[in-house]
Amino acid sequence: MNRDITATTPVTFERKGYSDETLLKLYKSLLVPRKIEEKMLILLRQGKISKWFSGWGQEAISIGAVNALEKDEFILPMHRNLGIFTGRDIPLEKLFAQFQGKRSGFTKGRDRSFHFGSREHHIVGMISHLGPQLAIADGIGLAHKLSKEEKVTLVFTGDGASSEGDFHEGLNVAAVWKLPVIFVVEHNGYGLSTPSEEQFAFRYFTEKGPGYGMETIRVDGNNVIEMYDCIKNLAEDIRKNPRPVLVEAITFRMRGHEEASGTKYVPKELMETWSLKDPVDNYEKFLLESDVLSSEEKEKIHAKIKSAINQGLDIAFAEEAAKPNTKEEIADLFFPFKQNAIAPKTDQKSEKRFIDAISDALSQSMERYPNLILMGQDIGEYGGAFKITDGFKSKFGADRVRNTPLCESAIIGAGLGLSIKGYKAMVEMQFADFVSVGFNQIVNNLAKIHYRWGQNADVVVRMPTGAGVAAGPFHSQSNEAWFFHTPGLKIVYPSNPYDAKGLLNAALEDPNPYLYFEHKALYRSLTAEIPDDYYTVEVGKANLVAVGHELSIITYGMGVHWAKTAVLEMGIDADILDLRTLLPWDEEAVKATVQKTGKVIFLQEDCLTGGIGGEICAWISEHCFELLDAPVMREGSLDTPVPFAPNLEKNFLPLERFKEKLLKLRNY
Repeated sequence: MNRDITATTPVTFERKGYSDETLLKLYKSLLVPRKIEEKMLILLRQGKISKWFSGWGQEAISIGAVNALEKDEFILPMHRNLGIFTGRDIPLEKLFAQFQGKRSGFTKGRDRSFHFGSREHHIVGMISHLGPQLAIADGIGLAHKLSKEEKVTLVFTGDGASSEGDFHEGLNVAAVWKLPVIFVVEHNGYGLSTPSEEQFAFRYFTEKGPGYGMETIRVDGNNVIEMYDCIKNLAEDIRKNPRPVLVEAITFRMRGHEEASGTKYVPKELMETWSLKDPVDNYEKFLLESDVLSSEEKEKIHAKIKSAINQGLDIAFAEEAAKPNTKEEIADLFFPFKQNAIAPKTDQKSEKRFIDAISDALSQSMERYPNLILMGQDIGEYGGAFKITDGFKSKFGADRVRNTPLCESAIIGAGLGLSIKGYKAMVEMQFADFVSVGFNQIVNNLAKIHYRWGQNADVVVRMPTGAGVAAGPFHSQSNEAWFFHTPGLKIVYPSNPYDAKGLLNAALEDPNPYLYFEHKALYRSLTAEIPDDYYTVEVGKANLVAVGHELSIITYGMGVHWAKTAVLEMGIDADILDLRTLLPWDEEAVKATVQKTGKVIFLQEDCLTGGIGGEICAWISEHCFELLDAPVMREGSLDTPVPFAPNLEKNFLPLERFKEKLLKLRNY
């Protein structure tokens, strides 16, 4: 099947033993996206839709794939896969409402065109960053494998998007874990206007697959029978023998990347040659010549589809424009969940280090949630970089405690894929610093997916963080502020063993995305007597760890311990408020301590500029101004990377500057 396919290769159809009924079903299915495209281009010129990403000339790929899979098998399409949505029988009026930003669309007007999913139709929509889809497919495939379901997942990517690192990570993880995923590359010759030869230095993607230890197949993407046959046979085989396969569908995009961009960059003769290979016209001609389709039946099918499209459009156009509802907008950030803090069943306690408390929470949550999967680099036999999961693999098994390749983006995306199938996922960043290479999955997928189309992301990302251990610029950063700005995330940051266990259990219980920061310097230096039983700490509630009357210190993490040391050393009578939860943070507790003392300083380990303290201090100035007896102050680390040498690192950290400012505040 891996024959050379070019613009001049004729589209030659073979029945391959399929019935007239199957061939006609493919024909009807193929016509729907083409007819919608024709209508959309008219509506675009009339200004009735704002933008259109055309799949004209590529329809056979989507239609072959969607008809080849079972209805309950997930497909992850891109913006040229209209046929996936129509092939899954999505009501046209709902699809058109989505295109128009109407409330009855899948995203309630919050996102456009094909940026949506539907669990009912087993479709997971794309985001504009393209590559992350592949890792989500890995997670869904992993869920099938763990549940021993004989199912396959199919994910699309374009030849341009394959240049992204997510392509490599997605394929690599699928190959290593032998996941039942079909990766379909729509090789249409261009990434927007950039031709393939400027995207990669090979001719066909069948050259890449073997490098991942993966089977590869090249098919004529303009031949709907060949596409259908390829995916159908592959899926049947993969269900019984789970493994990933890379399918390269050779095709050509006949319209612009999006309609407004045009196709002036495409040589005229190339466009003309590929137009002769139109997947709809050629298949229709084949059916007519084979007497599978009559001219009369053809006209009836065309008229019926056209009528259904017009009817769907009439319904969508009749719907009023989406009306804003601020309360609902905020509420839809998260999957509905009301936490009821769980108390330990007995009074039994024992001394535990900070690191033991985290390990204890993970172990007890693994027992409590059989659908919880742990993933991270070296977390298996090795027990993780800090030995937090030591012994977990033998206790819970390799399926649930999964060593991962070094690919943070793919593993976070796989966590989201798992949650689409009803699993919980914990992803360990070996160091919080390394999350930067998985940043997109967190801020654009985990954080936004429920707001966009109602899919929760039941994923906790553990973040070993902080300086003070002479680890240098890439193992010491405090990067919680990167995520504090992102709606749709929850962030917790414990300062002691009791909270470390209770907050991690709470994060794992909640079916929404969490970042859980744990300070490395506290792992083995801090010990406390805490309950042996499972319990949770209320998310969103600060903790007043010291009571005083002269001033208020608001802080979190290592700052709590610095604050305790400073007030004891300096003889200052201060409230010390440990935020514990950074998103959502406890406005009520902050206001209460400000009202009590009238003087407040915020302390953070993070660099001063752009840190969380700036936001909270601004809130205090706006909402508590009449309660203040002094300017709101803050202190943090220097606005530099974290230096390696101990003396330089000590100077970088804020403790000594904080003491000076604390004295200044008291004497104000």
